[in-house]
Amino acid sequence: MKAVILAGGLGTRLKPFTEVIPKPLLPLGESSVLEIQVRALKRAEFDEVFIATNYMADYVEAFLGDGSKYGIRITFSRETTPLGTCGPLRLLQDRLSEPFLLMNGDILTTMDLRAAWESAARSNANLTVFTREIKVPFNFGKVVSEGGYIVDVTEKPDLKFEILAGIYVLKPLVVDLIPPDEYYGIDTLIKDMLARKMRIGREIITDYWLDIGELTDFHTAREAYSSHFTHQTPSGG
Repeated sequence: MKAVILAGGLGTRLKPFTEVIPKPLLPLGESSVLEIQVRALKRAEFDEVFIATNYMADYVEAFLGDGSKYGIRITFSRETTPLGTCGPLRLLQDRLSEPFLLMNGDILTTMDLRAAWESAARSNANLTVFTREIKVPFNFGKVVSEGGYIVDVTEKPDLKFEILAGIYVLKPLVVDLIPPDEYYGIDTLIKDMLARKMRIGREIITDYWLDIGELTDFHTAREAYSSHFTHQTPSGG
């Protein structure tokens, strides 16, 4: 089984930390975000991880090496210009001849990655999107009215949204849809596939999940490390 981790982002919302350390290598306890992901893939019995790099690529590649210290083969694919969340896959097209897992390099989760891959690989969907339900506080009372009369009111209800969780399983034919040497995002891929009437699966993540996009998320991740990820020791491939 193969996986691709997108680790080339600038991490602008995590400055000043990312001015000296690329976002996927931000420290969490005795580990880093990217190391936690690599070890999770190793435990899930993936045998090769492709890491797509751009920003501070030399740093990322030198830090992880060939993957031998984690017990898994790591291959790097370096962008010369930003290619978005799907564009880097076109650089790896010849290496992705079977269903593969794709994940953003700023995601922490305890989900069973092997079970996710197996379920998606068996399905008749060409792309399986893993999603997350989130609640957003709404600071006003919601009014329901009919004509000129109020029929209900809810004080400061939470709004619920289903979002892309940054984890996907793709079948090889999907990579053919990605234009070469162009910035191309997963949202554009999904829209292009829908326009072609291609089947897209969806599974909701109910395990622990965190996207480290903001400074507040990084602080949350550091707190979560002791609760969810301390068993992933630096030597424990």
